[in-house]
Amino acid sequence: DKMDALSLEPTLYTVKAVLILDNDGERLYAKYYDETYPTVKEQKAFEKNIFNKTHRTDSEIALLEGLTVVYKSNIDLYFYVIGSSHENELMLMSVLNCLFDSLSQMLRKNVERRALLENMEGLFLAVDEIVDGGVILESDPQQVVYRVALRGDDVPLTEQTVSQVIALLIYEKISYYLVNLTLTY
Repeated sequence: DKMDALSLEPTLYTVKAVLILDNDGERLYAKYYDETYPTVKEQKAFEKNIFNKTHRTDSEIALLEGLTVVYKSNIDLYFYVIGSSHENELMLMSVLNCLFDSLSQMLRKNVERRALLENMEGLFLAVDEIVDGGVILESDPQQVVYRVALRGDDVPLTEQTVSQVIALLIYEKISYYLVNLTLTY
């Protein structure tokens, strides 16, 4: 069938959703990137199903409702990254690990419900740095944390001060030289 062949074409749109639920399965954060679950009611039903299937297991990957789900729990939080059934689990896992490690740095290793709720703005910014419209942009937590700090008050790049832009350029230049220095020795 022609449609099946088309649907298996490689795509940049790898991530269907990023979710964070608490230890009761309640939504703390949810961002859906397509119309798989168009209504909040359908999303919440999916989240309940996903939580019930994963919160007691030690595995990191599940297939559910025709989707690939990678997940991780910490104290009272459950992190999920969802892709299609034929999506590369390692790609999804890189998003999950980047999000978790970024939050871990931003929350000074205190990745739990209360700390997260007090830093929702940072969470929103971090997810936007990692995934945009379902496309994976970044998998390096250092870069994510740095960009979130730079965007601190969600200042558009055009409105950032000259010193912020210069600081970014210097940082990138130093990083470039350090990487090259490390590679030569």
